[in-house]
Amino acid sequence: MTAEHSGGVTGEDGPNAAQVAYWNSPASAGWLAEQERFDALFAPLTEAALDRAAPRAGERAVDVGCGCGATVLALARRVGPGGGVLGLDVAARLVGRARQRVAEAGLEHARVELADAALHPFAPTADLVFSRFGVMFFADPASAFANLRRALRPDGRLVFAAWRPLSDNPWFLVPMQAARAYVPPAEPPEPGAPGPFAFDDPARVRGILDAAGWRDVAIAPHDTALRMAAAGDVGEAARAATRVGPLARALADAGQDVRAGAETAVAEALRRYDGPEGVVMPGAVWLVSARP
Repeated sequence: MTAEHSGGVTGEDGPNAAQVAYWNSPASAGWLAEQERFDALFAPLTEAALDRAAPRAGERAVDVGCGCGATVLALARRVGPGGGVLGLDVAARLVGRARQRVAEAGLEHARVELADAALHPFAPTADLVFSRFGVMFFADPASAFANLRRALRPDGRLVFAAWRPLSDNPWFLVPMQAARAYVPPAEPPEPGAPGPFAFDDPARVRGILDAAGWRDVAIAPHDTALRMAAAGDVGEAARAATRVGPLARALADAGQDVRAGAETAVAEALRRYDGPEGVVMPGAVWLVSARP
């Protein structure tokens, strides 16, 4: 199974073409530059999702939207050398970094492919399909989840983490509000449009999975504290917020002065979250599980 063609990624002409283009634009450079920070930031949520998935020694897992590879590494350690992990992502820069990390860790039972999981030609050999924030970007989620179901053995399972509503996630919301004076007005996205909050409605998530043929769907809320930076380091937290995520997308075409103004405004807004444990903000996700 090859994931690449003509130097591109499978799916660049498919239903997720807009997302493939975005994740292979300069936008992905921010995720690459901030990889260590966001690995640490998301670590509590990674552990919660992995605990829900309960990968066992010897199992085979597929990691959807694996990014720079933190979840591939974590899965590979849990399944051990007797198992296997396949990481998939459409962002070439991030896949390159994930492959580098897998090689550096000497995890021969893990590999990462540049591919769109919605179209990937799976064989039904996996015990687990897993994702931490990688499944909310499908243009046709029911079709994509039907394809993911093809990756699993009959007794396999699906587990993923997706963000709850923006209002429940100050670490997203506060920087966006603080930078409002510097961000061009934009039409709100249509409900369910591909993006970080596409799965904020659990009824919609359940409907998508039902339509894709999944059963035993369970959706549970999970709350955690997200440490954005060390104590007193609101400037670093603000810099990261303007380089990655929705605010970074809104500022993509802004000049240096506008970006600097937005970063200063965000840093000021984050001061109220700065304490002895660092710049800590609430994070809220859904942990979703299902069977094929």
